Amino acid sequence: MVISKTASQSDVSVHSTFASRYVRASLPRFKMPENSIPKEAAYQIINDELMLDGNPRLNLASFVTTWMEPECDKLIMAAINKNYVDMDEYPVTTELQNRCVNMIAHLFNAPLGDGEAAVGVGTVGSSEAIMLAGLAFKRKWQNKMKELGKPYDKPNIVTGANVQVCWEKFARYFEVELKEVKLRDGYYVMDPEKAVEMVDENTICVAAILGSTLNGEFEDVKRLNELLLEKNKQTGWDTPIHVDAASGGFIAPFLYPELEWDFRLPLVKSINVSGHKYGLVYAGIGWIIWRNKQDLPDELVFHINYLGADQPTFTLNFSKGSSQVIAQYYQLIRLGQEGYKNVMENCQENAMVLKEGLEKTGKFNIISKDTGVPLVAFSLRDNSRHNEFEVSEMLRRFGWIVPAYTMPPDAQHVTVLRVVIREDFSRTLAERLVLDIDKVLHELDTLPAKVTAKLTGNDENAHNVALVKKTTREVQLEITAAWKKLVADRKRTNGVC
Repeated sequence: MVISKTASQSDVSVHSTFASRYVRASLPRFKMPENSIPKEAAYQIINDELMLDGNPRLNLASFVTTWMEPECDKLIMAAINKNYVDMDEYPVTTELQNRCVNMIAHLFNAPLGDGEAAVGVGTVGSSEAIMLAGLAFKRKWQNKMKELGKPYDKPNIVTGANVQVCWEKFARYFEVELKEVKLRDGYYVMDPEKAVEMVDENTICVAAILGSTLNGEFEDVKRLNELLLEKNKQTGWDTPIHVDAASGGFIAPFLYPELEWDFRLPLVKSINVSGHKYGLVYAGIGWIIWRNKQDLPDELVFHINYLGADQPTFTLNFSKGSSQVIAQYYQLIRLGQEGYKNVMENCQENAMVLKEGLEKTGKFNIISKDTGVPLVAFSLRDNSRHNEFEVSEMLRRFGWIVPAYTMPPDAQHVTVLRVVIREDFSRTLAERLVLDIDKVLHELDTLPAKVTAKLTGNDENAHNVALVKKTTREVQLEITAAWKKLVADRKRTNGVC
């Protein structure tokens, strides 16, 4: 006689996950659950919720790499359990990092002798790299001021108002005043003349951006170097330059090899670059390179031996994965200069296709420059009826994530849409995006301008509201503010950051 056994309700090998009790209640959000659940159910539930995320390949807001070759994906997964900081246990990974530092230093024309090792380190991204560079400048300045018997408690950095937020973080976290050169209409990067005017004895460095986040434009580092050399000569100071090449560091050497922005300029003492942007590696890798050993104060380098051997380290964090370092080395040797040049040229050509397509609509002003990071920043010629925030919101219906934002002071009245062209953004996608933008414009032109109607007091449903005639400028500012609030509300994360 065969004795049958009733399957348990929790046996997902018999029951479908979607028919089990694990999907009949909301997932925990604040407290760890008391009981375990099967791995199949945990995977399915989380995977389904992640489907609501945007498609990374269509995220045109981001400079960060979203595609790599399958062979590199395999290397990444094979090293996913290696802790990079264990240098004695993983000596080959350490060697690969050192090779990357040397290759990037030579790419940036560091003054190295034959066989001389470059000074630099891999970081989690350009944010950490900028923190390290800023600390080195601050410590060198403090040491110099101490030797001169002068106060050393009020350091400052001169930048443009277009710098990325990581510079503001550095200034706030490490108590350095950030002196920003304001922007102006038609000029959305740091003006070298105004920057040098702001330099004083307490300036630890001037930070130039090779590839502004706002419009991709390269700042004139060579002109900055010339002006600063003259000021240093007149004052007796030795104010240096740091180049934030997060976006442009892997672009300029291949598209604009004659452009002087790197260690060919004597005042450039350090450069950061994001491997996870146009270095073509997934998120989580940046690089900071110093001109020579004298530009990195010895007291900032720690030596540890509790992982098996004496190890010098200069990082803000300790443990981190090895995968992205290995992936960067893969790209450097896999593509070589020829491959990187081909990728950057293709990105630039696709940017031009998109730019020309937008110009043909006759409805946009192009804010970005042809020389710089391959992106297209553009604004509506007439935003009295509909604005850039509405265009951005409507494009999400087609899957496109195109950011809309306002420029920093003193150009905050300018609203911009921006499309970043990455390696995996093909010619077909560029053409498709132009078609979809044209559809959005047509729909916006034929639909009632609801926000405009409310703000001007013409909304039929807006009762008991005093009608106040507003100027076109006032209406535009109010519409912009309303859409910025709408976008901010949708991105709110219930207090979790």
